[in-house]
Amino acid sequence: MRKILVLFGVCLSALFFAQIDNINSGETLTYRIHYGFLTAGSATLTSLKTNYKNEPHFFVKGVGKTTGAVRAFFKTDDLYESFINIATGLPSFYVRDVHEGNYTQHYQSVFNHENQTVILTDKEKPANGSRVIKTAKGVQDMLSAFYYLRSLDSTQLKPGAVIKMNIWIDDGLFPFQLKVIGNENVKTKFGRINCLKIIPSVLSGRVFKDNESVTMWVSNDKNHLPVAIKAELAVGSLKADLESFKNVKYPLYFRK
Repeated sequence: MRKILVLFGVCLSALFFAQIDNINSGETLTYRIHYGFLTAGSATLTSLKTNYKNEPHFFVKGVGKTTGAVRAFFKTDDLYESFINIATGLPSFYVRDVHEGNYTQHYQSVFNHENQTVILTDKEKPANGSRVIKTAKGVQDMLSAFYYLRSLDSTQLKPGAVIKMNIWIDDGLFPFQLKVIGNENVKTKFGRINCLKIIPSVLSGRVFKDNESVTMWVSNDKNHLPVAIKAELAVGSLKADLESFKNVKYPLYFRK
């Protein structure tokens, strides 16, 4: 489960200093996650306009969990939260709280974009206090990256475009790159919809087959709504499909 939530953040990233005013407050996206032919779990993304330190922000939350037979032998409950400054599109506060079998991790990150640092607190080890870590200009967390991509216009996401970014994951900064391959009609439970096909470069090795093992499809409209994502793993494949959506700002055009 953690892998697919990381993939949402890695794949759905964007250029610096974009606006996120095309996202509706109260938007809810739910994805069904498959491992091969087996339903492995679900992931839900929600957004809500609020204030953080007296400035307008989006509060976005990602929740992932295993379900059914998979949950019986591997229980997973993951929570990701981010406060994104509406004026800049950059994250101010980020939480990653995961429970996967016997593994747990709970990090809180406070971003200072003026001096390009993050104050990181490990809530699993409060006695260690907090650390100040140097980052980079325009750094994104895994959730804010998701909403950044959706703010780009058609000229920035045209086939052949290459998008580079830095994403804060756990306790470090990682560079990633997205390539827009082209357009493709994708079959969903709601009908077919035209999508942009995007391939991110990811680290190969123990998890992924190679550095381009992940493919994602985003609606080719103003929503830039993630419709599906597929990852070829070292063993098997993982796929997430849009299961439901609510309060999306622009109409979605599905064809039967």
